[in-house]
Amino acid sequence: MSKRLVILGGGESGTGAALLAKVKGFDVFVSDQGSIKEKYRDDLVRNKIEFEEQQHTEEKILNADLAIKSPGIPDKAEIVKKLKAKGVEIIDEIEFGFRYINGKVIAITGTNGKTTTTLLTYHLMKSAGFSVSLAGNVGESLARKVANGDADWYVLEISSFQLDGTKTFKPEIGLLMNITPDHLDRYEYQLQNYINSKFRLIQNMDSGSRFIYYSDDEIITRELASRSIPAAKIPVSLKSSHAPAFYDGSLMQFNLSEKFSIAQADTTLKGPHNLINTMAAVSAVHLAGAKLESIREGLKTFKNAPHRLEPVGTVNGVDFVNDSKATNVDSVVYALGSYNQPLVWIAGGIDKGNDYNLIKDQVKEKVKALICLGTDNKKLKDFFGGIIPVIRETQSVEELVQIALQEAQKGDVVLLSPACASFDLFKNYEDRGDQFRKAVAKLKLEHSI
Repeated sequence: MSKRLVILGGGESGTGAALLAKVKGFDVFVSDQGSIKEKYRDDLVRNKIEFEEQQHTEEKILNADLAIKSPGIPDKAEIVKKLKAKGVEIIDEIEFGFRYINGKVIAITGTNGKTTTTLLTYHLMKSAGFSVSLAGNVGESLARKVANGDADWYVLEISSFQLDGTKTFKPEIGLLMNITPDHLDRYEYQLQNYINSKFRLIQNMDSGSRFIYYSDDEIITRELASRSIPAAKIPVSLKSSHAPAFYDGSLMQFNLSEKFSIAQADTTLKGPHNLINTMAAVSAVHLAGAKLESIREGLKTFKNAPHRLEPVGTVNGVDFVNDSKATNVDSVVYALGSYNQPLVWIAGGIDKGNDYNLIKDQVKEKVKALICLGTDNKKLKDFFGGIIPVIRETQSVEELVQIALQEAQKGDVVLLSPACASFDLFKNYEDRGDQFRKAVAKLKLEHSI
């Protein structure tokens, strides 16, 4: 008799796990308390996988031999508690996919920067000619990729929620970009719980594994001092010339199996945060065996994901930049640090307990005007009232770009880097960034006639 596998959640990870489970001969059942998107429902129907939505039917769930939980479902959910009480093993789709791969894994986590680093690592591996697959928290699920065939390497972006459900998961190369407080509601408002989750990345690494990390991060440095880590440690630094990968003020310097240097001008990424991302990705790919020449070529052709310091147009000599993904102040620190030109800064949305003191000095030095885009802008206006000469507000994206152009001069940068969630006016940060991009395109057309 086939082992019964129950999957909670019918999104990308749940559907991917179901497809792999079907291939591997499990008796599969998918249960989603909400509604399943049409494309995932079609996957399940086409592959004759039993599923339900808008409910969790306990008699169909609690008889599982193994359960896979969507990363979005917390451990405190009642159905999860009942599965645990029955002694059912509960894992994440990443763990399930890993149990069936034949290739090696490069896994990237961190509070900020992990998507850019993941996409760059994948691009450099692909440019170098490797058989490589991109999966995890960006793109398709690992399980779906494994169900569709083998690759020699898998480059995975992994969130803390996904890491929580891993047991045997063991990357060949693991990257930890940074740790700043985030998702604390999921971790009982204890930062250490969140830190422990991130460090699950390296829980199974041994002396043959490589661990790349940002050594200027105080939390990571403190944790490393109290943990025994058998993996070979490769720190990346903007400060220490003793690190195998560091920035000397003009060049990224590498001292891995060979010595070499790379100028940021020879890459497509701007800003100090992208020095960190680039050094981490280059280190990983070089350690995986890529030739230096192919790495240099790949750095010139990389295109980052949208909404991350994405240039979206120039109007009357003013550059418009979409950084809608910057939904916390830490991300805005990096954005502001990426430009020396005067800035017209667009911020606002749903505040996440922001401490604007973190960017006060940079804002005072660089920002000539603030345009608030949100339904409640009081906190922004109160904090920056005596710091930024001009503060305006709007809830219309089309009006926003008109105001921005009025406040800017040739050579300035209009920077959408909100520091806030988007749900007051938009579906999500992608929707906010897409509307901004379209509005800039329309503005550009108006000024070209």
